[in-house]
Amino acid sequence: MNLNTQRPWITPLVIGIFSLMAITGSLMFFHLDTGLNKSAHEWLGWALAVGVVLHVLLNLNAFKRHLANTTGRWVLVASAAVLGLSFIPLGGEVGGKPPFVAPVQALARAPLTTVADVAGVNVTEMRARLTAAGVTSQSDTQSIQDLVGADMGQQMRTLGKVFATNGTNAER
Repeated sequence: MNLNTQRPWITPLVIGIFSLMAITGSLMFFHLDTGLNKSAHEWLGWALAVGVVLHVLLNLNAFKRHLANTTGRWVLVASAAVLGLSFIPLGGEVGGKPPFVAPVQALARAPLTTVADVAGVNVTEMRARLTAAGVTSQSDTQSIQDLVGADMGQQMRTLGKVFATNGTNAER
């Protein structure tokens, strides 16, 4: 396959997928991602990697010129260093996870009666909030994790609906 004949779609592919990655990554950073944003970001990363390899092969001489100068080499060394540092856990994290993860997971595994008590509402009100959020419970002994699965993002969104005060200050 002659890559030069593929030029009309390789560079636009990289531009398009990079744009999608930048947008979904920004949404994830600000915790505004919804629907398939996170999955699209994860899977499009593979498409971006393939597109970049094709783009580099298509522009191999220019790539070599960038590596021939000191600035180009330093940018790549700095990028590799940042990548290496990204694997070091931060002090505030437990087991490499942010500190809020353990309490959220514990609450998501607790029976609905316990969650209602923590939310400061009776179980009937909490189950009504779950139903309004599209989550149907069969028993007060179920947990949020039982109802929505292991996806922590979905658990957090569901807990957010349970703890919502609908614009009023709930008595606690």
